[in-house]
Amino acid sequence: MYQVKRHSTSHFVPLRGHHYHVREWGNPQSSLPPVVLAHGWMDVAASWQFMVESLTETFFNNRRILAADWRGYGLTTGPATDSYWLPDYLGDLDALLRQLCPDQPIDLVGHSMGGNVVMMYAGARPDRIRRLVNLEGFGMAATRPSQAPGRLGQWLDELHALEKGDLDLKPYPDVAAVAQRLMKTNHRLSQDKADWLAQHWAKADDQGQWRILGDAAHKVVNPYLYRVDEVLEIYKRISAPTLVVEASDDSLSQWWKGKFTLEEFHERLKSVANLKMATLQDAGHMLHHDQAEALAKLLEDFLA
Repeated sequence: MYQVKRHSTSHFVPLRGHHYHVREWGNPQSSLPPVVLAHGWMDVAASWQFMVESLTETFFNNRRILAADWRGYGLTTGPATDSYWLPDYLGDLDALLRQLCPDQPIDLVGHSMGGNVVMMYAGARPDRIRRLVNLEGFGMAATRPSQAPGRLGQWLDELHALEKGDLDLKPYPDVAAVAQRLMKTNHRLSQDKADWLAQHWAKADDQGQWRILGDAAHKVVNPYLYRVDEVLEIYKRISAPTLVVEASDDSLSQWWKGKFTLEEFHERLKSVANLKMATLQDAGHMLHHDQAEALAKLLEDFLA
């Protein structure tokens, strides 16, 4: 089993009708900007553990580091819902920051879906962010107005499928099977890290079946189209120095299969005024697992 070197403290914060689970590492009394980590789709705050442990002693001991489970994930609890909306993540993040670090700018880091959220938040609340880091948060493919009727119909169909249980996440017989699932998705993830992460990514139910700590409603498509023109206007308002980190595997092309490319994403990034880009070699989409030390070094240099 993976041996944790830096244990997090865990507590809950009431906000917007939810009880948000928050992990904290580092120095809670630090006067330096807190580092806030935002996880991705079907992930949990504990996913940052390997990167946090790769930070230098000096950085770790001089920073307060926060990571929350988004609504519908991990140990965060709230009202039942059959849809999740991107603006709600921004609302939750804003409420969380008002409670935990109300009087100081923060260093904000997001992965995948979390990367999309932090980019949007930094454009909406530019004065709150001192430094911004986006890890593989590419956004979505461009859409056309003519797609709107079909998208709404798809949303209605998927709501019905969710109600029938057709979108339920499959259970696993034991935690070892969950670890195998994690390694199947990411071939670079070692057995010891998978075994540790599986205990935070899933939980045994009353029948002894292990279930992923992610609401199946996250699989329901968003009924509203992704508007690139709106996104670019938000990007233009980002004032913080911004670091975008990509993995060498080009997971965007693998996922979108030509419908959305890195070249298109890089073109969108031209709207960000103060931008730096980096690529992590020998890494896939879960680059904070694959190259935790290299990523930690990048973050420290940028956030210094």
